[in-house]
Amino acid sequence: MTPSLILYICTIQSSKPCSFVSVPQMDFPMHCLSALLYLFALISKATADANFTVSKAVYYPNSDTRGTETGACEYGAFGATLNNGDVSASASLYRNGVGCGACYQVRCTNPHYCSPSGVTIVITDSGASNGTDFILSQHAFAGMGQNKDAGATLLNLGYVGIEYRRVPCIYPGKNIIFKITESSHFPYYLEFEIWYQQGNQDIIAVQLCETVNLTCQLLGRTHGAVWAAISPPNGPLNIRMLFSSGAPHRGDQKWLVSTSTIPQNWTAGATYDSGVQVQLQ
Repeated sequence: MTPSLILYICTIQSSKPCSFVSVPQMDFPMHCLSALLYLFALISKATADANFTVSKAVYYPNSDTRGTETGACEYGAFGATLNNGDVSASASLYRNGVGCGACYQVRCTNPHYCSPSGVTIVITDSGASNGTDFILSQHAFAGMGQNKDAGATLLNLGYVGIEYRRVPCIYPGKNIIFKITESSHFPYYLEFEIWYQQGNQDIIAVQLCETVNLTCQLLGRTHGAVWAAISPPNGPLNIRMLFSSGAPHRGDQKWLVSTSTIPQNWTAGATYDSGVQVQLQ
């Protein structure tokens, strides 16, 4: 019996199942087999990387290597330490504030220094530099390295090629938090930020609802991750958030309602737990 090679053939971007092909080994020279296996490896890598976008990244140096407290998303000091300081500015992904709080896997492409997994960052600011999509915190930029020494080398380079993709934000043990800004003035003007936005969908609309009479007011995004209500409803308040996948035709959309309320006598500077976590993807 002539020995055979069994090849497992799949069609890229096809819904058809993979198929087995038997090739007589005597009719299939080993150098051809090596070339074919190399081709399959390239195809496999191209398929795996198909959902990554190619770009460039730089970093902004600061004394503590973490994020900035003055980002356009208006997170303040919270934005400097969010996600352990692995944060970034991005003009293209900021999207007039809709992109605030979104998470991305970013990995540099130099095989000598860069880890395959890269680093997960959160958008907290808007900014662009020299054709890049990301201005990473120093901590995040070094985090793309295979180890501490490789991270130091990346920092010395300062400007690297990257690949990135949107990924879900995960904050174990954390609910969405509403931070009442210092600009708020009870009871006439209520302004708040949304912290710990989970999943990988965008918040595209927010309503403020009075829990007794169930009257709701559609809010406006003033800037960044900040939403505001002029003459907000009286009484304990629930917040409804509309999440969207951002796919064509606005994608899948779903309202999520906080299970905990903002008290009737809310105060500027306070934080209130929503009581909910988001698993939408």
